[in-house]
Parts: sequence; structure tokens; C-alpha cells
Amino acid sequence: MNKKTIKDVDVNGKKVFVRVDYNVPFDDKMNITNDTRMVRTLPTLNYLLDHGAALVLACHIGRPTEAREPQFSTKHLVKHLSELLKRDVQWASDCVGPAAEEKAKALKPGEVLLLENLRYHKEEKKNDPEFAKQLASLADVAVDDAFGVSHRAHASNAGVPKYLETVAGFLMEKEINYIGKTLENPQRPFVAIIGGAKVSDKIGVISNMIDKVDTIIIGGGMAHTFDAAKGLPIGDSLCEPDKYDLARELLKKAEDKGVKVVLPLDLKVANMFPADKKYATEGKTKIVDVDKVEDGWDALDSGPKTSEAYTKALEGAKTVIWNGPMGVFEYDDFAGGTLAVAKAVAKATENGAISIVGGGDSVAALKKTGLTDKISHVSTGGGATLEFLEGKEMPGIAAIADK
Repeated sequence: MNKKTIKDVDVNGKKVFVRVDYNVPFDDKMNITNDTRMVRTLPTLNYLLDHGAALVLACHIGRPTEAREPQFSTKHLVKHLSELLKRDVQWASDCVGPAAEEKAKALKPGEVLLLENLRYHKEEKKNDPEFAKQLASLADVAVDDAFGVSHRAHASNAGVPKYLETVAGFLMEKEINYIGKTLENPQRPFVAIIGGAKVSDKIGVISNMIDKVDTIIIGGGMAHTFDAAKGLPIGDSLCEPDKYDLARELLKKAEDKGVKVVLPLDLKVANMFPADKKYATEGKTKIVDVDKVEDGWDALDSGPKTSEAYTKALEGAKTVIWNGPMGVFEYDDFAGGTLAVAKAVAKATENGAISIVGGGDSVAALKKTGLTDKISHVSTGGGATLEFLEGKEMPGIAAIADK
């Protein structure tokens, strides 16, 4: 996977179309509550501006319809983006047509224009060639820095490259280098940690990882489906009975390939879910071995023996990929297993491993442990990271020019 990046093109005096992922959360007063996605594009944007480019930024917010609901307008990003870039950001009331064309045409080097929400046009998600051509006409070269949408074939990331040479921004380059190159040629021992609630969400990831890793740790709610498939009692724990056969197939596949599977040895169970109003006064927890989960009890975290086994499995690892928490980490009572894994991954990284964390809840879980800066690479994509780990072709990455 050898893709051109912004360092491979001359942008001096050129207009650059940059696809960014600014799908950020807002509060009810339309204040941005988490600007991580914006901050992470700054190295790319500042590099382009420092090298004499004028920028035309394109992104989407939420899932609007053609009714153009105002809460999804990108104009809510302008003030904060201006502060981050330390320069005035202009705004166009559409992403194609006269409103966008006139403003883009007038742009001078060092100036920044933010286009209105791409998804106000249904043609964006349909990857409509005419719409892509209109977007491409606004600039001389394109940069894709939106890894978070790279698993989608949309006009702005998969269509524009047909009309305009498209290269990777620094954020995209980092994702491709870490995830893509690691999966192509990992340093061994290679350990994957797969957690989260449902097996059904992670079938592709588990199957692809078994093809590549030496050890796979399976934790979180999905471990109960594997345990139940092996005939173990799981009490009232979360489970997917229609996935038992699949769980057995995956365990058999691992066995045939000589991949070690680490499942929980003990669990922290509760007599009710912590969100229950009665939990504060009537909630009880206890640690039980994996074959001793009784009816009326719900396993919500891994126990100390399990955490020890996970930690041991990570000792000496040279490549670690972690996706999904080990328990209901949002509640402190059930965050122990996730914290133990985070510490073990941080330790492996300190000892020379390459560690990649990403996809959905894993990033939030890691943030809670305070160990984010001890990890080699924290991926910015939720669904995109998952599909990359599944080994699927990523349309947004495939469309970037090869070196």
C-alpha cells in the first residue's frame, strides 16, 4: 500500500480540495463538544497553507436529508475552525453550483473556504459522477484526510479522484501506514484483543485476525457467546444464541491454524445492570469462575484471573491491535478488565511493540484509562477502522493516487 501524500505534490499557488471528517458532536446550543477530529487535521491544513495553497474544505455533519435541516449546517464549524487555524475561514452556502464556484474562484493563497454539508445533496452518498465532477472543478488538486469515511464510496472521496489527482493528507497517511502496513507485514508475536458487546458486529474482524495473529484475546460481552457455545453456564449475561455455531467455527479455525485463543477464566457478575435505579442500594457484585455463573447474575467485566491471563498473553508481543472494551467500562465497578488490558498494551508498547487501538468504544475506553499517549497509534475511524481490520477494500483509500 504505497500511496502519494501531500509531500509528493507541489501545491504552491494552487487551490486544493480537502475532504476532511468534521462530523463532530454538538450540544443543544450548537457548541462543539469534542473537536478531536478537527484538531487532527491541522497538521495537513497548516502544511498546505505554509506551502502556498488556497484551501477548499469539504465535509459532512450527521445524516441530513435534502430538506437541509439547519442543525447539520457546516456554518456551525466556521468560528471554531477559524480559531484553530488562526485565520478567518470563509463559508459557502452550498458545496456545488454558483455559491461554491464564485467563492472558490476568488480564493487567494493562504485563504480557506469551508463548503456547506456535502450530504445535503443525495448525490454525495450515491457517488454521482456529475456531482463529483462539480466538486473537482473547484480546485487544481485534491487531498483526502477523511479516514473516518474511507470505507464509503462517496462522491467526495471516491468520485473526485476520477477528475483530480488525489493524495493522502497526514492523518490518512498515518492510518494507512499503521493499520495497512501492520496487517500486511506484522512483527511477531502478533496479538489481537477483540472486545465489545456483540459477536455479530465483529465476525469479520475476528475471522481476519485469526488468519494473521499468533494469539487472540476475546473479551467483553461477546465472550459469553463463545462460552455458551462451549456449554458453559452464562446466567443472565448478554448472549447471541444464533451465533453459537459461528463461535464454534471460529474457535475451530483458530485451533486448525495454531492460533492461541484466550477467553475469560473468571468474571465479575452483578445481580442487576448498573443503570438500574435500584443498583445504588440493592446492587451486588461478586467474582466467580467462568463455569460458575448462576441464573439471575449478569457478567459485566472480566475478573482478576482473566486480567492476569490477558496481561500474560500480551507479554513479549511485538504487534498489538485492540478493538473493543472488556466490560461495561462506562461504570467504574466494571472498568477493571479494560484498565488491565490498557496497562498491558501500554507496557508492551513501552517494550517495543507497535500498538494500534481503534474502532468505536475502544478509543473512549482508552481515554478513560488515561493511557492514550502510551499507545503507538489511536485510530480516528469507528466503522472505517473495523472494515480496515476486516481486510475489506476501502474505496476512499483505493482512490488515492499510487506512488
